[in-house]
Amino acid sequence: MAIEFKQHTLSNGLTIVAEIAPEAHTAAMGFFVKTGARDETPDLMGVSHFLEHMMFKGTDNRTAEQVDQEFDAIGADHNAFTSSEITAFWAHSLPESLPKAGEILSDILRPALRQEDFDAEKKVIMEEIAMYQDVPFWILYERALEVYYDQHPLAHRVLGTPETIAPMPRDGMLEYFQRRYSADNTTVALAGKVDFDRMVELVERHCGEWQRTDTKREQPKFTPLPNEFTLEHEAVNRAYLLMVSPAPSLDEEERYAMSMLGQILGDSDGSRLYWALIETGLAEEAQAQYDGRDGLGDLLAFACCDPADLEEVQATIRREMDGLVESLTEDDLQRVRSKVATGTTLQGELPGGRMRRLGQLWTYFGEYRSLEDELAKINAVTLNDLRAVAESYPLTPIVTGRLIPKGG
Repeated sequence: MAIEFKQHTLSNGLTIVAEIAPEAHTAAMGFFVKTGARDETPDLMGVSHFLEHMMFKGTDNRTAEQVDQEFDAIGADHNAFTSSEITAFWAHSLPESLPKAGEILSDILRPALRQEDFDAEKKVIMEEIAMYQDVPFWILYERALEVYYDQHPLAHRVLGTPETIAPMPRDGMLEYFQRRYSADNTTVALAGKVDFDRMVELVERHCGEWQRTDTKREQPKFTPLPNEFTLEHEAVNRAYLLMVSPAPSLDEEERYAMSMLGQILGDSDGSRLYWALIETGLAEEAQAQYDGRDGLGDLLAFACCDPADLEEVQATIRREMDGLVESLTEDDLQRVRSKVATGTTLQGELPGGRMRRLGQLWTYFGEYRSLEDELAKINAVTLNDLRAVAESYPLTPIVTGRLIPKGG
């Protein structure tokens, strides 16, 4: 399918990017705001995610019910997400319905933020935080990143905590919104069968008055410090282990090699950890994953097992990490190269996937990188590249966290 890239920037700094596919049967649009948990002050931790919820609680033009009804009326698949670094709102629909979907999205991006809605939704957020406290991996993951990133804002929890959400004032959210949800901190991504000029005109009409704030993301210096910790939980009967190691940031070319090295180490099947822990029955789950971030990155190794086997599982993971580079083969490289390429291609098969990929890449890099360019980068990785990234970023856990049954 032929893809054409187009880009336009409004006078207020809002950028519109598109991958146009005239032969596609659907179209997608998303608003990507370069803000997330890392951009919050400690006392407002969780405000980005809370604000994502508030976007669907109504505007000066629509009630919350009308937002849902109008999306449903055009049959649009719509959703939103908040991460440490990006908040996004998107819709995927038939091409003829995209202008309406775009008008709804642009409207909800300027929410009413009514006090009564704020107070009601705060209870929903508190319930969501409590729900995740029943998920063992999530408990360990949040704590491990807090310990690893320490005073760096990447330590912030996306959902926040009861201690930050309960006292959070509506005016604090409003100030954060006005500063971070500015035109020059927002990218609109389009994909599929799109009339680009018409969509630019629509965005100009509905978003042209949005303010520019020249907001920037802070990039404080960071050096991880070794640490180990153990949590106990009365509701778990398994042991959970999470190790965190430094890794390349998203703007480093080494990220391709590190992503592949992580898959060789800990993909869900066929990896070193799979054969050493899952196939042998020593652990029920064992994976490794590279997470690239803006300016930083980390490699996570995770396992779940019988508490009696925890020490052996931890020693096995360390042994596999220590011996990984020496054991690498061309077969490893080809297998993971094919898997990564397949996953990347599948992600881009539908306009919705292309839109999310395009929006996130432009938000991070401010430049266009086609799917074909990404595949070429993946296919160009060599064994020497894998060895080099392991030398630059040794597979040595800096932080190791454990979650075990209470009293265990």
